[in-house]
Amino acid sequence: MARVPVVPLAVVWLSFLLALCLQVMPLADGWQVFRPEWIGLMLIYWCMRSPDRVGVFHGFVIGILMDLIEGTPLGQHALVLSLLAFLCALVYPRFRAYSLVQQSVLVLVLLGLVQLIEQWVRTLTGEFSIHLSFLIPSMISAVLWPWLSTMLRALERRLAGV
Repeated sequence: MARVPVVPLAVVWLSFLLALCLQVMPLADGWQVFRPEWIGLMLIYWCMRSPDRVGVFHGFVIGILMDLIEGTPLGQHALVLSLLAFLCALVYPRFRAYSLVQQSVLVLVLLGLVQLIEQWVRTLTGEFSIHLSFLIPSMISAVLWPWLSTMLRALERRLAGV
């Protein structure tokens, strides 16, 4: 079995901070629907790569930060990202055995499910939407998964000096 390089926790939090910046970066009105789920992608990557160090707590903290930045009801993103981390913990042994294409499909399913739950929570808080355009970011994120995964794995190797 291949040895997984240990990445300092500071690098993990810096990658979450970068994902947070990319997630809240302003875009033109017509392009916001095409924004990938950067935080979800990063959370999935670190939960799958280092499940003993990154988990539900990280999802909760990043979710609270997202709630504070976006001004949504406190706990909305925290609930969704904690659920995503929990689902990652459930499927990570199988996830690691999959090819990048299979991983992309699983990322699509995980993020799609989480976005469906997030849309349901938003409906409870007053933002009602009928169309399925909220699922577009999960499709774009699944397409970006092989590139992001490869890039972060190369960063891990470089930091580990392998």
